[in-house]
Amino acid sequence: MAQIRIDNLRKDFGDFTAVKSSSFTIEDGEFFMLLGPSGCGKTTTLRMMAGLELPTSGEIYIDGEEVGGRRASQRDIAFVFQMFALYPHMNVRRNIGYPLRSQGASRADTRRKVEEIARLLGITDILDSPVGGLSGGDRQRVALGRAIVREPKAFFMDEPLGALDAEFREHMAEELRALHDRMGATTIYVTHDQLEAMQMGDKIVVMNHGMVEQFGVPQDLYDWPATLFVAGFLGSPPMNVLFFNGTVAEGAETLTLGGQEIAVPVTREGAKGNVALGIRPEHVHLDTEAGYRAKVIATEYLGTTQIVTLRTEHGDIKARIPSHQKVTEGETTGLRFDARKITLFNADTSQALRSAGNEGVLSLG
Repeated sequence: MAQIRIDNLRKDFGDFTAVKSSSFTIEDGEFFMLLGPSGCGKTTTLRMMAGLELPTSGEIYIDGEEVGGRRASQRDIAFVFQMFALYPHMNVRRNIGYPLRSQGASRADTRRKVEEIARLLGITDILDSPVGGLSGGDRQRVALGRAIVREPKAFFMDEPLGALDAEFREHMAEELRALHDRMGATTIYVTHDQLEAMQMGDKIVVMNHGMVEQFGVPQDLYDWPATLFVAGFLGSPPMNVLFFNGTVAEGAETLTLGGQEIAVPVTREGAKGNVALGIRPEHVHLDTEAGYRAKVIATEYLGTTQIVTLRTEHGDIKARIPSHQKVTEGETTGLRFDARKITLFNADTSQALRSAGNEGVLSLG
């Protein structure tokens, strides 16, 4: 397997720039997610890494070698597509074994390897079946088997579960992650589904409008988003964002809003004017004695928890609270925030001001 590094990668299509100076490193053996909305540049980035698109500028390194000018066939990678791309006139066995046969492997070696991969994927019972009659999940396993069989340096996957229904998609996501852990393969996976990315990825790059918004482990991206876009894109429901007009001093541990001083995480830079406070729904607590008031406008029962939507003077906010906690639509209550989990943003630049969390509980009033 291999480390993959891209430096200042850019792709222009005429006057349109699909990818803007992207840089990140995928370590050997990582399950790496390229995440973002449709049109953000994630698939174009993957295709450039695979050699299916030529970059306008920038460099691509696979296992320490610069491969930006090489064709896909010269990069020793395997690509798994959303629509499987199987050969309809071949059965499962011949589909999986095709890469080995095209490289001149012997019949005996091909048969041994195909059966080994089929056992790994749990499809030995359909090896001699035509691919046309297979379920979507089995077709995806066959496509994975064809990618795995020749043991490439890296696997590139472009929304490989996108054609499956929701229930089976979750099951296949678990299987893919377990397969990756058994093989220790370097895997780059494109998705627009943030839950899928959080569930499967060791590292995530979040892209928007062709740019890398943030790069890191899933928990860090969720807890400490670097931009307002990441705050709103990750999480279900996403991070609450309340907009204020105020001043934040560099290194501040408190923030004065509406004449009241509140505890906030230490900031790495100051801001004056439009400031945004971000807080996840699970870190918003309903407290009748808290000074910051809000009106309950909706509740959504989710079994063990409920999502409560509240209206404040600075915008609507959602709280994830236990389902047994009684809440009445239309009532007014107080809100208490966990100050250790707050992220402050410069609302004009969308960049986070936070550098580290601090202890304490915040009440706005």
